[in-house]
Amino acid sequence: MTTEPLAASIAAGAEALGQDLSAAEISKLVTLLSELQRWGERVNLTGIREPRKMVSAHVLDSLAVRSFIEGQSIIDVGTGAGFPGLPLAIVEPKIEFELLDSNGKKISFVNHIIGQLGISNAKALKARAEDYAPGKRFDTVIARALASTAKLLQMAGHLVREDGVLLALKGKYPAEELAAIEHLPGWEYSVTELTVPGLESHARHVIRLRKIAA
Repeated sequence: MTTEPLAASIAAGAEALGQDLSAAEISKLVTLLSELQRWGERVNLTGIREPRKMVSAHVLDSLAVRSFIEGQSIIDVGTGAGFPGLPLAIVEPKIEFELLDSNGKKISFVNHIIGQLGISNAKALKARAEDYAPGKRFDTVIARALASTAKLLQMAGHLVREDGVLLALKGKYPAEELAAIEHLPGWEYSVTELTVPGLESHARHVIRLRKIAA
């Protein structure tokens, strides 16, 4: 897929999400996917290799959660090849993002993209979320398909500031996971279905967990 149809697909998808992206932002997102495909020929970064599918499953899926992020400091735990952190950092240049993953090859790719696109509001770190102790906490912690919600809270709950949020991006409605955290002390949650252009209906949900002050 050449860059022009890819750019048009991203623009149309973003418009369907109610987001008006600039030409520069679209260009960066196109480069991100082009590099992801190029690197994917020699490094296993993602199971999705076809660019049109990457638009929906990576870029638009990331942008769909844009309105849920809060504050000025965001950490994407288990970012993999940089999703949702990289697309969000591209379209939200005034917000600071940290992208965390324990896979060195994937973090190398993320660092490559940050450098190539000059994404000055993002930095990538190789570490396990449960071991990461940055000396600060974050307004929003976000994770896409990383672990069960209960496990995610064990891994990354310590990174959320008081009254901050943890966003767990899921597939189908996660009824069993919600039952496991229904009476969890210190947190309250809500679930929202996301409509992502190009993905089947009911395929994406976000669990928003808010940390309650003790």
